[in-house]
Amino acid sequence: MNPSIREQFPILHQEINGHPLVYLDSAATSQKPHAVIEAVKHYYEFENSNVHRGVHTLGSRATDAYEGAREKVAKFINARRTQEIIFTRGTTTALNLVASSYARANCKEGDEIVITQMEHHSNLIPWQQVAKETGATLKYIPLQPDGHIELADVEKTITNNTKIVAIAYVSNVMGLIHPVKQIAEIAHRNGAVIVVDGAQSTPHMKVDVQDLDCDFYALSGHKMCGPTGIGALYGKKALLESMEPIEFGGEMIDDVGLYESNWKELPWKFEGGTPIIAGAVGLGAAIDFLEQIGMDEIAHHESVLAAYATERLAEIDGLTIYGPAKRHVGVVTFNLGDVHPHDVATVLDASGVAIRAGHHCCQPLMRWLEVSSTARASFYLYNNEQDVDRLVSALIQTKEYFGDAT
Repeated sequence: MNPSIREQFPILHQEINGHPLVYLDSAATSQKPHAVIEAVKHYYEFENSNVHRGVHTLGSRATDAYEGAREKVAKFINARRTQEIIFTRGTTTALNLVASSYARANCKEGDEIVITQMEHHSNLIPWQQVAKETGATLKYIPLQPDGHIELADVEKTITNNTKIVAIAYVSNVMGLIHPVKQIAEIAHRNGAVIVVDGAQSTPHMKVDVQDLDCDFYALSGHKMCGPTGIGALYGKKALLESMEPIEFGGEMIDDVGLYESNWKELPWKFEGGTPIIAGAVGLGAAIDFLEQIGMDEIAHHESVLAAYATERLAEIDGLTIYGPAKRHVGVVTFNLGDVHPHDVATVLDASGVAIRAGHHCCQPLMRWLEVSSTARASFYLYNNEQDVDRLVSALIQTKEYFGDAT
């Protein structure tokens, strides 16, 4: 990766506790380049207005910027049409929209919702709630010892009673890329729809929703160099048209009477109220930034960096790495002996190294791993091998500090 890319992220050029910052928590949220920061700043300085309503110049500029961002998202994930892109607050909101609108209307007692134990809580709790309210049954695809999924197990778990399959494209803990395209084919063969959590895949690899043939796909802007509070739901047009909105108010209506109302066409019937306009502008700028670098280049860089990190971390006695030996996404989850992950993260922070510690919103997976929590280092396009070396050095110091506990 070109070293100049790192220079475009102003937050990285600071010291934390007297040490140059090494940011290894991009799976939680990515840092923002100058281009995104400036795009949001420019919007507020020169274009700030509400969208779709005003006929004045600022209103037109804001609307063009907002809808232009929608077009960029559609192109970025290869949606067939821009009407299939619904702006949301992020992946969580997008998944809840599908659960609250589509699933509640289409699931009943005796139906099945199929997920995995490694899902983020955002792609698990909504389906628990749907099951409770509709009488549907939750089923789990078994995991292999290293966490990966065998398609033979998918075939056994999905049946003619399955109505929804919900799965992350990439695990936020194990760094696994699931065979979503093949799972979608199995789901469709059994008459089910597939919902894909794309929070950890969209920032790191080329995504083609038409090739995957997924029915719904959710993403977050803040994990892909964009602002917080903005994301998107992709849905096949026919499915979205069949769904009822779950938020009601201004902007999403076509006609309002005293006792009855009807809704605008896609995508606006799902975007009630003043939307996250500046966030959408920033997300559009983030997409421009990522496409300029190239998603294949980003994926290759992360794959090389993850392999290097796994190799270096394996040199530390007493350190356990979870998940497959070979990784293609820059997420490495581990524990250092009996030292609590929060203690590990605290000591690393004293050396200027920022990692994540906890259950990573994946408590069922933690129980499957037979741990309460883990440490996680996650890499992105602005990281390099020197960052990995700093991580390893800080972990060795942590091991020495805690002595017998490791």
